[in-house]
Amino acid sequence: MKRVIMAATVAVLLAGFLAPVIGLDFGEPAYTDMDEYFVQHGQEQTGGNNIVTDVVFDFRGFDTLGEATVLFVAVLGVGLVFRTLRGGET
Repeated sequence: MKRVIMAATVAVLLAGFLAPVIGLDFGEPAYTDMDEYFVQHGQEQTGGNNIVTDVVFDFRGFDTLGEATVLFVAVLGVGLVFRTLRGGET
């Protein structure tokens, strides 16, 4: 009896967690006015032909720089941890 109650509890919790995901429209992203703005004015404002690259490097350059810095620091930290565990610290 205890196993049945535990299985029912897990099933109810799992259904509760998955219920919001089931209602999402995958493959149909929300359309915004900003999308049209980037498509219409991206090339003249940045001088590039690839709108994705233009958005990442020109419109969101500082954000991209911050993400690259965080990634670099994370890789450096993991490398230092493994070096210390290996006993190679000088």
